[in-house]
Amino acid sequence: MLGICSSVRASPVPRNDPSLPPSSPSILNHQNSILPINRRNLLTALLSLSPTHFVVDFGLTTIFSPEAAARGLFQMPPFRLTNRYFLVRAGESEFESLGIINTNPVAKTSVDSGLSERGKKQTVKAAFELKEMGACEKGCWIWPSITQRAYQAAEIIASVNAISRSYIVPEYSFLDARGLGAYEGKSLESVSEVYASDSVSSTTKPPPIDDGTPNESVADVFVRVTQLMSILETQYSGDTVIIVSPDSDNLTVLQAGLIGLDLRRHRELSFGPGEVRFVDTSSIPTYKQPASAVYKCLNPPSCN
Repeated sequence: MLGICSSVRASPVPRNDPSLPPSSPSILNHQNSILPINRRNLLTALLSLSPTHFVVDFGLTTIFSPEAAARGLFQMPPFRLTNRYFLVRAGESEFESLGIINTNPVAKTSVDSGLSERGKKQTVKAAFELKEMGACEKGCWIWPSITQRAYQAAEIIASVNAISRSYIVPEYSFLDARGLGAYEGKSLESVSEVYASDSVSSTTKPPPIDDGTPNESVADVFVRVTQLMSILETQYSGDTVIIVSPDSDNLTVLQAGLIGLDLRRHRELSFGPGEVRFVDTSSIPTYKQPASAVYKCLNPPSCN
C-alpha cells in the first residue's frame, strides 16, 4: 500500500465504463483501462506499474498525496540526519578513578557507579563547552544512559544550559556501557587486550563471565546504537539531541557507523572522559589506513 499512497495523482479517473457503479473503487492501469479493486487487480497493478503511475479513485473523492519522503529503516551510514547530534562521554566514574573496569548493568544505577570529583569537574567543563557551541540555544533533548554517571552528567548539562529536567530522556538499555565479560573488575589497562581483538574482527567477544556482565563485541554495540538512532530519527525532526554515554565505546562505534568507518577501527575515535563532539557527517576526517586492505592477525589478540 506504500507505493499507492506515495504516488496518487489529483486527476479524476474517467468513468466511461458502464459496468462500474458510480461509487465503485477503481484502479487506472498502465493501459488506461479502469479495473475494479480486488485482490488480483491490486496485486497485478503493484507488480506491473511504476509506483509513480498509480491513480486510485474512491468514488466520492480522489485522494492526492505528494510523493512521500519516507525515512524508512535507519541505516549506517545514513543518507542524511533529520536532527543535530552532540556526543558526550560522561566524566570519570568512581570505579575509573580507582582504575577498575565496571560494566555490569546490575550496578549501573548504584551511587558507586556515579561521577568521581574529577569526573564532576570534567562534566561541568563539557556542559560549558556545549553552551559555547550553542547546542541548546533553541532548545535540546538530552538522552543519557540510565547509568548513574551518565544521568548525573545529563543533569549537569541541563543545569548549565538552562534546560528543564523534563527534557532529559533516560535511555534504559541501548546506551549501557559495553559489557566486557571476564574483564569485569580487572584493571583499566587490560582493556587494551579487548581493543586488540576488536581490530581483528568486529564480532569477537570478550571472554564470558557468570556474574551477569554481558560480553559484547563491537557488532553487538553497533546493533544497540543503531537502534537508538532509529528511535531518535523517528521521534524527532529538526531537533538537537545530546547523547550522553557512560563509556567511550558506545560513542566510537556510533560515530564510526555514522561516517562509514570500518568498525574494527572504532578505537581511533576514542572519547576521553567529559569529551564533547558535534556529529558532522558531511566532514569525514582522514584516518590512518591499515597496512593492507585485508587485515589479518595470526595470533589474536596480540596483533602487530
